[in-house]
Amino acid sequence: MEQLVLYEGRPTDCTGRLEKEVRTYDFLDKLGIHYWRTDHAWMKADTMEDCHVIDACLNAAVCKNLFLCNRQKTNFYLLMMPGNKPFKTKELSHQLGIARLSFASPEDMEQYLDCTPGSSSIMGLMNDPENHVQLLLDKDVKAGEFIGCHPCINTSSLKLYTKDIFEKFLPAVHHEPIFVELTGE
Repeated sequence: MEQLVLYEGRPTDCTGRLEKEVRTYDFLDKLGIHYWRTDHAWMKADTMEDCHVIDACLNAAVCKNLFLCNRQKTNFYLLMMPGNKPFKTKELSHQLGIARLSFASPEDMEQYLDCTPGSSSIMGLMNDPENHVQLLLDKDVKAGEFIGCHPCINTSSLKLYTKDIFEKFLPAVHHEPIFVELTGE
């Protein structure tokens, strides 16, 4: 297994990287957001188990990002929560006053966030200028100094200051989060 390396900022050469990944770096740089990056193309972070290895390199927890929708598929949600917390649909549905939440389709995720399953990320909100997706944040996410996420692909991961997400990124993408408290019970 290759060793993960933590780099400061964007890659010096973006040859071979997907346009949506490069667009993420461009956006963060434009906002003056400081970030660190690790590349792990040999280990796509499809599962939270994979993310534990990445967490250790980033020295920040990669959040669990779930793309959800209501039964009618008229409302879409990106839930960001600590990776170690279990997700209970009923608990979240109750807090939002929605009868039933389910996982949205990969096609909807790609349409609204320009992400595919396993790579959903708060960074995808920059691809949703019409605010089709409501950001839901577990309150515990805001408590940490750093947030770990993907740059719209799951072959690299980013470490950003939590305050930069709230003070720079979210205002720039015009997404106001709804805070939820998830216990996993």
